[in-house]
Amino acid sequence: MADVELRTIKEVDLKGGTVVAAFPSVGLVSTITATYLITSLKFDQVVALESPDFPSLSMIYAKKPKFPARVYASKVPKLAIFICEMPLPMSTHRPVAYTLLKWAKDHGCRQIVPLEGLPAVAEVPISGEPQVWGVGSTDRARAELEKREIPQLESGMIAGVTGVLLNEGRWRDVDVIALLAEARLSVPDATAAVSLVRVLDTLLPEISIDLEPLQHQAKLLEEHLTKLKQQARSVVPPEPIPSEMYR
Repeated sequence: MADVELRTIKEVDLKGGTVVAAFPSVGLVSTITATYLITSLKFDQVVALESPDFPSLSMIYAKKPKFPARVYASKVPKLAIFICEMPLPMSTHRPVAYTLLKWAKDHGCRQIVPLEGLPAVAEVPISGEPQVWGVGSTDRARAELEKREIPQLESGMIAGVTGVLLNEGRWRDVDVIALLAEARLSVPDATAAVSLVRVLDTLLPEISIDLEPLQHQAKLLEEHLTKLKQQARSVVPPEPIPSEMYR
């Protein structure tokens, strides 16, 4: 099994807080959402994740190199955001999930909320606001979704790190609530990200998110992430089985 190393930059008190996890997904909705949250809420980076099995990539922001897999956090609200800006090899899905579960437990977090894109039916255009569904790993998590009036996915298959988090959450009695936004398959979908942020705001009343800037910046975000996606293709070979979410 692949080794995943946590490189702590600073400690943060997250007892009773939430870990939001964003992996490359359909329409890049999770990446768009996490990037917007980190920027708008002005979170600090607290951890970097590294592994010899990760692609050899460096993300350059404000002239500085950053690890592609990072954790940002704040004390108020008690919220951590894990963002992964690279396609993860399948061999690392379980190690990354186990590492996140342990980190959340060590910091006393009450729940993990992975974000995913749900492929829209190709023949049917998305009309109106894209829908968002939730999946809970425990009775408590499902009760929370019901309390917040978030529709729950009745059946389907979730692959990748999010799938591992849900399975392990049920096995370990850890609250994992996956949020799945209906998104366009082949292009970055900032519109779906807006819907995802809106539902996340409902699920986490302790945070207050202004959606207007994201709606205005949607086009720029889509163009930026399309460029990053194209660059990543030249470095990371495609997996034989896609690590994404399917109906």
